[in-house]
Amino acid sequence: MDLKCAKKYDNDFHEIELNPEITLTGKETVVMAGPCAIESRDQILASAEFMSHLGVKILRGGAFKPRTNPYSFQGSGEEGLSWMAEARDRYGLTLITEVTDMANFDTVAKYTDIIQIGAKAMYNHSVLKAAGAAKKPILLKRHFGATVDELMKMADYIILQGNANVMFCERGIRTFESSSRFTLDLCGAAVMQERSRQPMVLDPSHAIGYSFGVPKLAKAAIAFGCDGVIIEVHPDRQYAQCDKDQALSHEEFKLLYSQMKDIAKVVGRELV
Repeated sequence: MDLKCAKKYDNDFHEIELNPEITLTGKETVVMAGPCAIESRDQILASAEFMSHLGVKILRGGAFKPRTNPYSFQGSGEEGLSWMAEARDRYGLTLITEVTDMANFDTVAKYTDIIQIGAKAMYNHSVLKAAGAAKKPILLKRHFGATVDELMKMADYIILQGNANVMFCERGIRTFESSSRFTLDLCGAAVMQERSRQPMVLDPSHAIGYSFGVPKLAKAAIAFGCDGVIIEVHPDRQYAQCDKDQALSHEEFKLLYSQMKDIAKVVGRELV
């Protein structure tokens, strides 16, 4: 396995400032939560209000959705990002949203605080290089068919452009198992923690694909000692236009958030 990423920082954890209040130092686990897709102004403002009152500081929401089915909801585009920016201004949140290709890179970079490169864009070298030039924190998701080594090499495309603020995200890989959407690769995540000093984020929502299992995986992720979790939460999930089966309701997430705080204390981390 290529150890280039690990050698860059002489095996010291690479600290990343996500906002003035949160810097990942290896002792925190940051929570990023919100709907899969920005569907309306009311929806994203309701999500932001809920997260703010709960204590979550990073709001997720997708404006450009790279859907497998071309007939599915494709996102609300720049208008959705403007709603998200309004939510940030109103509730003091940090935003993370996904860039899918170069056609929307500049638009996403204009509005968001943390740029997410989704699994389907992991191999898009133009996006990776643009992320390196953007100088914003980057969440790089592992493609469901990629090896750990391939993910680390893709991160180098960003780092070599001068942006070392890269977080890895394990979101599940495709295996022979068909009872869940994907298989969360904790073995691969452990290898990345050992061989790279970039922060590690786990995505339980995309891994299992069903809301009943998300709390179980999220709590396992906290106990694992990851640097962050990203979870899909919807104010009215029965009407969600994207991945409603894996979204948690506000009440479900409120309970989970409390449980994650307790587990974080046990493993010597602070949930932020």
